[in-house]
Amino acid sequence: MTNSEIRNTERLRRKLLQLSAIVEETTRRSVIAFRQRDRAAASEIIRIDDEINEMEIAVEEDCIALLEEASHPVGEVRAIVAVLKINSDLERIADLATNIARRVLDLGFHEQAPFPPELLRLADRTIEMVTGSLDSLAQLDPLLARRICAMDEEVDTLNRGMYLVVKERIASDAAQTEMLINFLSISRYLERIADYATNIAENVVFIGEGSIIRHQHHSHD
Repeated sequence: MTNSEIRNTERLRRKLLQLSAIVEETTRRSVIAFRQRDRAAASEIIRIDDEINEMEIAVEEDCIALLEEASHPVGEVRAIVAVLKINSDLERIADLATNIARRVLDLGFHEQAPFPPELLRLADRTIEMVTGSLDSLAQLDPLLARRICAMDEEVDTLNRGMYLVVKERIASDAAQTEMLINFLSISRYLERIADYATNIAENVVFIGEGSIIRHQHHSHD
């Protein structure tokens, strides 16, 4: 690679890490907003989504330009393709964080019933997975990435448990149905965020080792 191509690749990496930092913070803030039922914070998260979308498009355009302009070693092509995938996953995580924020706005109209413990544990694990996957990306650490992938099954189990919790609570108090459906939506959004964090971790392994580990635990979109 020429010095110019190296600079372009490094600039692409910096853009991706900048986007990942914003997405991580947005996801963390969405969880805090729903725990605190903070409608003002939720509105701010929704506002930021357009900025994240613009950054995602810029990274995608840079990836395409790099692939079109030069011939790269196999490892470099692998990295650029992985960046394209990670970039898309980051944008989807941000969309789901925005969806959580919208549910927070809905929750503001309901009495302050306690959150199910399963939902709070799910939120904690999801944030842990997002942070870990993005740390593995920043450090290009396949071992850390594999540990994040192994956490996904616990999140899936917690999400399935929420369906039972909501079903039981609706049966005992139908007046809470709308609020409980919001809880269930948040649970589903968190589970999907964890899936995309797993996708990112899988692509870190792909960059570092050249190994495709997708579907070795279970499938993701």
